[in-house]
Amino acid sequence: MSAPHRFSRLAVAVLGEHQGSGVIIALNHSFARGGPSLVLTCAHTLGTRTAAEIAVPGVQGVRPYRTVWRDDALDAALLASDDRASLLAGALRPPSPGDDLRLSVPETSAPLPGCQVIGFPDVQRYEETKLDSDQFTGTVLPAAGLISRDLVFEFDRPPAAERADGTSPLAGLSGSPVFSGSNLLGIVRSVPAGRHHFRLLCVPLRRIVGSAGFREAHAAATGRKVTLEPLTGSHPEDPPHEREYALALRAAYRKTKIFGLDELGKQDAEWDLDTAYLSLEAQSAGGRGSTAAHAPQRIDALLTSRPRVLLRGDAGAGKTTLVWWLASHAAAGTLGPQLSALNGLVPYVVPLRTLRAQGRSFPTPAQLPTASRLMIDQAPDGWVGRVLKAGRALILVDGLDEVSQDDREDAHTWLADLLARYPDNRCIVTSRPLAVDQGWLASEDFEELRLLPMRNNDIQSFVSAWHRAARLGTDTQEELDGLERDLAHQFRQNPALRDLARTPLLCAVICAVHRARQGFLPETRWALYQSALHMLLGNRDRRRRIGCPEGIDMTIEEHTQLLQRIAVWQVRGGQTEFTRLQAVRQLQPALAGMERVRAQGDSNAILTHLVNRTGLLQERTDDFFQFTHRTFQDFLAAKEFIEGDHLPELLKHAGNPQWEDVVLLSAGHCNRRELQHLVTGLLALDVTRPILTALCAQHATWLDETVARHVRNLVRTVVPPVSVEHAAQLARLGPYVVPLLPPPDGLSSQQAFYTARMLGRIGGREALAYAAELARHADADTSQVLSDSWPELERAAQR
Repeated sequence: MSAPHRFSRLAVAVLGEHQGSGVIIALNHSFARGGPSLVLTCAHTLGTRTAAEIAVPGVQGVRPYRTVWRDDALDAALLASDDRASLLAGALRPPSPGDDLRLSVPETSAPLPGCQVIGFPDVQRYEETKLDSDQFTGTVLPAAGLISRDLVFEFDRPPAAERADGTSPLAGLSGSPVFSGSNLLGIVRSVPAGRHHFRLLCVPLRRIVGSAGFREAHAAATGRKVTLEPLTGSHPEDPPHEREYALALRAAYRKTKIFGLDELGKQDAEWDLDTAYLSLEAQSAGGRGSTAAHAPQRIDALLTSRPRVLLRGDAGAGKTTLVWWLASHAAAGTLGPQLSALNGLVPYVVPLRTLRAQGRSFPTPAQLPTASRLMIDQAPDGWVGRVLKAGRALILVDGLDEVSQDDREDAHTWLADLLARYPDNRCIVTSRPLAVDQGWLASEDFEELRLLPMRNNDIQSFVSAWHRAARLGTDTQEELDGLERDLAHQFRQNPALRDLARTPLLCAVICAVHRARQGFLPETRWALYQSALHMLLGNRDRRRRIGCPEGIDMTIEEHTQLLQRIAVWQVRGGQTEFTRLQAVRQLQPALAGMERVRAQGDSNAILTHLVNRTGLLQERTDDFFQFTHRTFQDFLAAKEFIEGDHLPELLKHAGNPQWEDVVLLSAGHCNRRELQHLVTGLLALDVTRPILTALCAQHATWLDETVARHVRNLVRTVVPPVSVEHAAQLARLGPYVVPLLPPPDGLSSQQAFYTARMLGRIGGREALAYAAELARHADADTSQVLSDSWPELERAAQR
């Protein structure tokens, strides 16, 4: 096994009282991005000096380094530079996937063949005085040197002939790194007598990192704790496989489909996540009393210091996009400085929706790489276990809400057992807000974060990015420029429109509908989805002069009728993916009553048409399909529930958070009589859902006053808010909830704190007036929240 060429560039020449060698040490490529420059070497190369000069292959000149830690008994020293950029310029290439330098300790008594020493021995000089690097291969013998506690390296072949004058041809090799693949095991100390230069005695990293002084010096320079990874044996297949695995992740997750751009070619419509990704804001679900700690921050900043996170977010909030982005970049080591701690980790994506659709159980450790069905050869035996034992995994569990309630406790047990067995790995779990109770994973030390609605600046950034993608491969540059300016203006002037665009999905839908309707936009979320469906299912192909590629021509309603049969079957079964056979079985009874469509093709042909032409279905992997977003699935299922006169069935599941969006979207499909029945049915539930009931009632153009009064009284039972999540849910009701709040002087300090947060998210005149009264009775924490949100409250009230 040979060390990757990148590691040979980490070996440097150390010029102290004696010429020696050393190794640049770093974790997660941090100092390739401008982090601290540290060199580990032998203390005896420095002699009595407290500084040395460092020479790097391929870099002209030498650089001064100072000693920040030294232990003469160990014969080891750590050097640091204040001029790190000049040293590293040209010395390090961008990292390759799977090529992470790991500080390691052998935890086996078996010999480790294929190891390497890279340094600057005297025998390698050219033109008599000039230094050059040399590379030696050999075997590390963990069972040798147990009494002296040395690391013993034995050469594969004689490294150099002994000199007649008694000087060592290997002089200058002291401090050289000893590699086993991508693992740094120690540094060379000396050549023992009587071994004919066949052995090297080395200082093991176990002893160096065991020094409190070294750990303190390393932490002071890097800001991070230094850790050792166990090396249980020689696994030459691991690094190449990890490089292939990283490439497979990149291929699977580097692109995302941007809604409304499917008229572009496949290459353009599937947008690179480097361009599409926005770092959204999130907030910790911690309690009051620590406003600074729990203030909204960009998700990048929050994830870096939290090894276990349950990330909640509304439909279309960007949870899956975040998972894909992290997976593709962490494996490649290309995350930015804030997330550099994740660089080089091995991501295992566990899409629960896919497992559910396939009827598969939760993966065992060995099955983690196969959960996302990557296009890659089988892993080397024991690879996943080695990654997990070393704490190098990033476990990304996506879509907890898409597991049925009966299975969620099994999911909890599976995850708890996995992390109990391998506690040093990072884990992120995503879910819709109400799928599980607050603190559901608290016993496993998870911290809860909530993705927040996009701010105005985020919306404008998304609009610019969407139109930038829309310009790819089109001749309508000037038209798109005008549409972008118009939409940006509408967002600035219309707070109701801005409130619709607070998630990436809805913002993309608005961009697409705005373009299709030449600037005219609907005013509600339900109407927005309805317009999007009309745009996708209408005469788009004819406008694009595509015709009928599959020989099938359907109206908007015909498309909708077929799609909603698949959607309602999925909702009833708690599934988000389906096979071709499953879809065909749902289409057949629907086609029995659609003579015109049935005459154009059988169920298989109709399904192919729906996948290819509607823009609403996509083939995720071979023979597995899904709606482009679950919200469209829920919208169409809601339509089928209402049209099929299945309102009682809908109400039966209204207490299930997994059905919340279906119930809410069904309100838009109701006529006046049906909506009255829906709201009264929600009011009569044993387990009432006050916020859901009020949101459904807001769809009513007319609602019986008695029913409306019951809804208001129900909402009064759940105000004011008492947590971050509660405040976020109540804020969905908008100005409707403000008159239902008790007087500000009657609120406890906790209630006042979360009410202030809620008002900041609602905005408008009613919220501003209540906030002004609340400020007269607020404590310091609440006053700070009001102060932070006051400018936005005033702007919103003036519109």
